[in-house]
Parts: sequence; C-alpha cells; structure tokens
Amino acid sequence: MKLSLSVRIAEAACKTRLNIPFAELAQMAADLGYAALCMRASVVGVQSSDEELQQVKLIVDAAGLGISMITADMNIPQNNDQSPQALQDFEPTLHVAEMLGSPLVRVCLKQESDIPHAQRACDLAAERGVQLVHQFHPACLFEELERSIEVLKQIDRPNFGVIYEPASLLMCGQPYGESVMRQILPWLKNVYVQNLVITEDGPEHLETWCLGDRPFQLLPYWDESGRGINFREVLAGLNAVDYDGCFTIHQAEGIVTADDARNYAARCKEWVESLNS
Repeated sequence: MKLSLSVRIAEAACKTRLNIPFAELAQMAADLGYAALCMRASVVGVQSSDEELQQVKLIVDAAGLGISMITADMNIPQNNDQSPQALQDFEPTLHVAEMLGSPLVRVCLKQESDIPHAQRACDLAAERGVQLVHQFHPACLFEELERSIEVLKQIDRPNFGVIYEPASLLMCGQPYGESVMRQILPWLKNVYVQNLVITEDGPEHLETWCLGDRPFQLLPYWDESGRGINFREVLAGLNAVDYDGCFTIHQAEGIVTADDARNYAARCKEWVESLNS
C-alpha cells in the first residue's frame, strides 16, 4: 500500500480553503515520506483557472509526490443536495483530473436518478483513463453495504469503484472487517481512514438515512482505548485481499499552523508504521 495524505487535515471548517499554504503542506508530506496527496477543491477544483491548476501540479511534481485522488467540486465534501450535479456536466471535473494527473475522481450519488448520469460520466472518463469512485458515506446511496453493492452492479462500469472507509461504515451500523473487503473487492479503488466512537454524549453529529442522527467523537488514530476503529483488523483485511492502492490519512483536524501539520502528519506516519510492525 502507498501512504497518502489528504489536504483535509488542514482544511478550514467551511471545507473551501486551507488554513496553511498548499506548498508548505506538499513539501511537508514529501519530507515525511508520504507517497501522494489526496486533493480537494479547497486547493483547486472546477472553480479554478488553468493557471491555478498548473501551479498546483508544479508544486506536487517539485515535491516528488503523486496525486491519489481528486474531489474537484466543493459540494461533494459538503454532501449537500447539489453534490451529484457534477455528474451531469462532467467535463469540468475531467479537466481538473487531467491537469493534475489524477487517476481517481470522487463523486456523489444521492438518488436512483443519479445512476444514469454516473454511467455517462464513466463513459466519458474511460476515454481518458480516469476512474470514478464513491466513498462509503452517510446520507447517500453508499450508506449501507448491501445497497452499495447493488448500486455498483447497477452502474456496471469497470471504471466505477468504491472508497473503503471503515468509520463511515461504523457510523451507519455496518460491519467493516475482512468479509466486507472481500465483498467489495471487485470495486475497491481507494482507502480512507478516520477514527471515531459512536457515543450519546458525542460533541459531533451526523445525520444518516438508515439510523437517523448519530452523535460521535473523533479519536486519534493511535487511541488504544478500544472504543474506535480496530485498525489492526483493517490492515489485516486489506493485506488478506492483497490491496495495493493508497491508504489515505483523511481525518478532519482543522490544523492552523505548518508546525502543527508537520507534527500531526509525522505522528500519523509513525502510527501506520506501527500497524505494519
């Protein structure tokens, strides 16, 4: 597996900008030994000029990094009602993917009527060697495992897959161990990791379609209380199915200084290395 760092760790709460300069974040990731960055529209996206896209690509290339995936539309991380609209006019998203050299593009589907748009977007993307991926996530067609697999089969495109994300599966009351990975293996394209515990006194809340409001608390990846995600089980499952794609640090941290970003990313890398030891 290749270790990827999401720019989300340094996003402002609005998810539309970073708290620290992107060039600093990229160089920091390279210095620490990350292989790739997971890009979001908080840096560049469909709203950006070609000049802005070129500048970001130059920064990534100069740091010697790859790009594991892009989320090119700001609506998608917001998971709002507008998030599936990017599929209806997919050329701007594909342009961002091509300019940045990203093999994967994250998309969002909310209802059955989004499926034909996803199929057409896949056909456009296939001409350019780009794959579409959908994260397991609350309040969309990819909340529950069984329904997600049904949708993947309905879309029926070789360049449409899924982002395995155990915290979202947990949020929606789903299993997330090796048996899940084996079920989604034909579509498994990327891995995101976050850590959390579902708790009635949680300071954060997310609305799910399957279980209603879910109060939760984010936990450090290296939390050893046993309350959150069992990451040794996650790593064992990924190794058991021979997954060799990106493993992306994706947790929202609201980091506001470059020093804090470096310390956090370094701690995350040490944690991943400890899981593999």
